Formats: sequence, C-alpha cells, structure tokens
Amino acid sequence: MAELGPVRAEAGELVEVSFTVNGTPATLRLPARVTLSDALRGHLGLTGTHVGCEHGVCGMCTVLVDGEAARACLLFAVQAGGAEITTVEGLGKPGDLHPLQRSFGRNHALQCGFCTPGFLMSSYDLLTTKHGVRPEDLPGELSGVICRCTGYRNIVTAVREVQAEFPDGIPAPGNRATPAAPEPEAAGPVATDIVLPGGAPTIAVEISTGVAVEADRVWTVLDDIHLLARCLPGAELTGDLGGDTYAGRARVSVGPVKLAFQGIARILDHDRASGRMRVLAQGRDTGGAQTQADIVLRTEGAGGTTVLHADAKVYLTGRIAQFGRALAGDISRRMFEQFAAAVAEAASSGHAVPVKPPSALKLMAGTLLRRIRDTLRWGRRRR
Repeated sequence: MAELGPVRAEAGELVEVSFTVNGTPATLRLPARVTLSDALRGHLGLTGTHVGCEHGVCGMCTVLVDGEAARACLLFAVQAGGAEITTVEGLGKPGDLHPLQRSFGRNHALQCGFCTPGFLMSSYDLLTTKHGVRPEDLPGELSGVICRCTGYRNIVTAVREVQAEFPDGIPAPGNRATPAAPEPEAAGPVATDIVLPGGAPTIAVEISTGVAVEADRVWTVLDDIHLLARCLPGAELTGDLGGDTYAGRARVSVGPVKLAFQGIARILDHDRASGRMRVLAQGRDTGGAQTQADIVLRTEGAGGTTVLHADAKVYLTGRIAQFGRALAGDISRRMFEQFAAAVAEAASSGHAVPVKPPSALKLMAGTLLRRIRDTLRWGRRRR
C-alpha cells in the first residue's frame, strides 16, 4: 500500500486515488475522509462488503489489502492508494464458487448472511497465513467477526472442513480479472464507439419540465459541456476524448442497489438555433451492469421561461436492470427534474453545484404520491 505524502486536502475537496479491486484497476475522485468501505460500496457498487458497527469491532467489512485482512471501515480510501484489494465478490464466481463459499453453503453456515462476507474473508486470510492452525483454535482465531445469529458452530465446521481438504493452503480467489498480456506495439487511443443494441429499449421516457429562465440563458449552460456535466445528478466529467466525445463517471443508488459507472458520451447534434441537442452515452460498472442511452433534449422558450423536453431510450443489462420499468421511469423523471433545476441555477448564477442522485426515500415518497394523485384523478373521471 502506498505511503501518503504530506498532502493536505480541504474539507469537501476531491482527492484522486487509484487502486486495483479484484484484479480491475479503479480510479476514484472522492473526499479524503471517505472510508474504503464506503468507496467500495457507494462508488464501485461492491456491496458484498457489509458495514455493521463502523468501529472495526464486528468484522463485517473485512477485505484483503495487499493480501492481508483489513477492516475497510477503519481505512480511508486514500490510504489504499496503489494497493491490491480483494473483496468477497473476488473470492469466487457464481458458477465456480471458492471452496470456502461451497463449504459455508453445504454446512448451513450462512444464517441471515450479514456476517458471511466478513467470515469468508477472515477465514480465507486465516487459512492462507496459518493453514496449520489447530482445529480447536479455530473459534478463537475467528472471533474477530461477530455472528448476530449465533451460528458459530456451523461456521467453524465449514472452515474446519476446508482446512482438512487443503492442508497445505487453500486456493487463491477465483474471480479476479487477469491482466491482459502487453501488446507488442503501443496501445491505441481509448475506444469511443457507442453502438446501441437492436430491438426495443428497456425504458423509453418522454419528460418535460419548465424553468423560470430565458431559453438563451439555458443554452449558455448547454453550450458549456463542463458546466452542463455538473448539472447531471451523480455525474462527473473526467476527460475530453475529442470529436465531441467525453469520458465520465456516474453514480446510481436506489435502496441496496448502488452502482458506479464509468463510460463515454458523444454529442451527435448541438443546434442552438433549433433548440435541439442529441447525445449517445454508455457506461459499465465493476459488477458488469451496463447502460446505454439515446437522449434528445429540446428547449421551447415562452417569454421569460423555458420548457425542457427530454426523449430518452435507455438499454439496461446487469443489476441495474432489476429496476422495474415503472420505478426506472420514476427515477428518470426525478433525475431530470433535478437536472432542470440545476440548469436553471447555473443559467442564473454562472456556476453549478454538483447534484447528488435522488435518495431511495425521496424516490419512494415521490412515486407513492404520484400514484395516489393518479388514482384520485382516475376516480374523479369515473364519477
């Protein structure tokens, strides 16, 4: 793990940190006081690392840092710069589980599952560094992780079984990306192709909202890609790839589903005179979720106000596709409302404050209120 130099970060200032997670390089920009557990869960979508006490007592957040067990809630993400990190997602694949995972399932050592990631990573560390530990010492050696269901007997049995199966050391984690062999020639430019899937989109939405700002002032924001990016909820522009193509990051969080995408966007049409802008975008998170979108943004001025229209076709795969169409539509509408409000603020003040994605509670409340209003309208029409 890299040593921190004499660098001072102001409160709220974003610090860039790079490390390797389950064999995949990752670079994040986040406040210096964000813990490694929050970075893994909230920024990389690796929610298998559980958070219990946040004091380093319960052991739920155990991960491997440079091959050694560490409490992710006690480390700042910036302290892990340059480190090799392995989370429970890297231990085994869905169709090819690690021996520890198979043994936990076989011996009913899962219980509610909340402590399971911590026990898996701690027992892996134990059987790697002390594969000759005596069976009678296993309870004490594993006492650094707390099981809320008091299912210790089955957990110890599962670990003992794997120890007996691999007396000379257990297999390495099996779900880590293998670095590609170096090319004989210098690598080419970053791939910028965006190809939308065929067939119907997962979600198709048409959204309109008004802002109390003249259309010309709205377009001063739409003309400035850096200012525009800061108006997008959870988004961050990270690079200009040329040819009206840009690299960026985006975070989506709805209840237990937390995703952090890295991807590209290309502006195909940008016509202030006709009030039309078209963008293609695609992104992928470390867990394999992928999103692609074809978005047309139009402005319609009316006196001192502007109506923003967005027509979006969105294609989803992976965990993000767990969102139902109705919920995904509600999320899209709420985020567009946030975007429009941020554009209005930027058009008025000349700067934009980064917009956080809507919280799960606000989304649920907004969805419930919208459904109630729709039901009441339907009831009045029936009378």
